[in-house]
Amino acid sequence: MIVSPLNVGYACINLTLQAEKILTNRGMIKKTFAERGIQYASQLALKNVQDLLTIVDWNLAHGFGLFRISSDIFPWASEYRLANLPDFTEIRTLLEEIGSRPIRLTTHPGPFNHLAGQGNVLKNTLVDLEYQSEIFDLMGLKPSHWNKINIHLGGTYGDKPGTIARFCQNFGLLSENLRARLTVENDDRVSLYTVADLVPVYEAIGTPVVFDYFHHALNPGTLTEEEAFLMAYGTWDVRPVFHYSDSRQEREDPKARREAHADWLYSIANTYGKEVDIVFESKMKELAILRLRGNEPVITPKLAKLINQAKKQDPENPPAEAVETSDVAL
Repeated sequence: MIVSPLNVGYACINLTLQAEKILTNRGMIKKTFAERGIQYASQLALKNVQDLLTIVDWNLAHGFGLFRISSDIFPWASEYRLANLPDFTEIRTLLEEIGSRPIRLTTHPGPFNHLAGQGNVLKNTLVDLEYQSEIFDLMGLKPSHWNKINIHLGGTYGDKPGTIARFCQNFGLLSENLRARLTVENDDRVSLYTVADLVPVYEAIGTPVVFDYFHHALNPGTLTEEEAFLMAYGTWDVRPVFHYSDSRQEREDPKARREAHADWLYSIANTYGKEVDIVFESKMKELAILRLRGNEPVITPKLAKLINQAKKQDPENPPAEAVETSDVAL
């Protein structure tokens, strides 16, 4: 079964629009935040949210019914409450407008989130995940796995069963809305978690398993792709969101590391007769999906320059972009 174009999306960055300086991950270094504080963070956040609305509307106009928003919309969000931002009223209005759009929005907080961690690691994880959930609350989105907040279990700490048990215990520390949105994803390293490892987590606390095709190919455990797909599919209470990408090592560069995602898309996901939504994690973002559809994108000089930069980035966790004062209206 070929997934309907209405049920596909990409992660965080629209290259077509970013070539025109439309992006949602404007940020700043710690020194700048210390000097300029919440006022400047608010200005950057407002611009990020304004541009998120532009990206969402672009997606809808081009047949994308799914989009993973950046985790870096609010710079240094751990250091303040969103409601205390000077521009909060306008930001909230924009977020409500975004939430009213007929598009499925998800997020994938960074790999430093370890719900099975302890001490400051756990403390920082709770702060970051609650912030991600608050954004969906402000959008007016009902807490559910439809708007998933997806994470990995993290390291095994030398004790996989014990780490899984601690993850499930710490799940109880999350707010009700966050618990209703949280999902977990299989890993690409054989030392970490397969789909089969994550099903007991679902059975214990109800977190659906996000099936990543590429990760499974690198770390299948004892399951075939179809077996793992169907096992993950069975954990969902709404239509699942799964992840798909091709291997850079196999498709583009034999010298690339085995975990590297390809720049472009070369194959279609097999959904085994099931209805799913898929985030394509290729580095070329919307351009790769357009090309796979047969709509060859127009590469302008500015876009070509941006493409060369994007090839050096991780499509799952693009870096926040530090900006100069001149980029934001004061």
